[in-house]
Amino acid sequence: MVMRYIIAEQYAKLPILATPETCPGKTYIVTGANSGLGLETARHLVRCSASRVILAVRNVAAGEAAKQDIERTTGRKEVALVWKLDLASRTSIKEFATKVEKELERVDGLIENAGVFVDKWSTCEGNMETTMTVNVINTMLLAHLLLPKLIASAKHYNITPRLVFVVSGLGFTTPAKKELEKGGNRDIFKNLNNPNEQLMDERYSLSKLVLIYAIRSLSETYPVSDTGVIINMVSPGICSTGLARDARAFMRAVQGIIRAVWARSAEEGSRTILHAVVSDESSHGKHLSGCKIKEHWIPPWMTDNEGQQAQAQIWKELKDLMDKAGSGPITLNPA
Repeated sequence: MVMRYIIAEQYAKLPILATPETCPGKTYIVTGANSGLGLETARHLVRCSASRVILAVRNVAAGEAAKQDIERTTGRKEVALVWKLDLASRTSIKEFATKVEKELERVDGLIENAGVFVDKWSTCEGNMETTMTVNVINTMLLAHLLLPKLIASAKHYNITPRLVFVVSGLGFTTPAKKELEKGGNRDIFKNLNNPNEQLMDERYSLSKLVLIYAIRSLSETYPVSDTGVIINMVSPGICSTGLARDARAFMRAVQGIIRAVWARSAEEGSRTILHAVVSDESSHGKHLSGCKIKEHWIPPWMTDNEGQQAQAQIWKELKDLMDKAGSGPITLNPA
């Protein structure tokens, strides 16, 4: 069902909802901003009179090239800043969060766009598989570390910051569900960290399903009434980006065919992210796509009794992982 939604939406004309009237004086952080959706989102924000846009990138040289491209196309100098952020490294994430706290007076939006698409088993720190580490665990760790800054910005500047996660409609598919079932009812992350049991072709979809569950729990735990921060998620659709560049040649070829037939440009896809950035409180905890709230994409198996149990267990385990990473509690009433 969800694939019909995705494909049907590909040809819709999407508005640019961020404008010079909505962004002046604001500071945004965009992860994975050196290419694709992240680059185009950052470019729009700079063009729309944001005062500062942090390009959070793993490769600083690529980030600097992106910055130069943004400056050339927008005519605005020294608005975009390149900061190092490697989502495969907890140390890098903590250093980035510390830099945000020390050097940014306010944060109006954190756009968690960075992610990986690999179809070969590999691990990073803690001997955890790379896709789940980057797309889920460390993406949520960054959110957990920066949410206090967003809350403080809301209080001190009387603003409503946004925490936007880029997800995928693939997370709503049956193959993703079947992969998650391999995790069982307890020790889900441990059970999914088994190279002998996992179908790597579906690893990206699985990671997005787990992330969607986590975002739903995060938004329930931290309502706007308590934080002043709107948390939402957006599926940008099929876009022409370099997401699958680290996959095997066969998978790259398959992705190339799909993009050739159905893909919208990265710039068009970024418009869906801009919608999430400017959406009001009605979008909190919601799934967005095509510049609209699309909660009907969420399949019944995600919200039935078993789905709720899976969500609760994923959230419990993620909180434990974040505690072990030293993220600490989130203060709802900053000084």
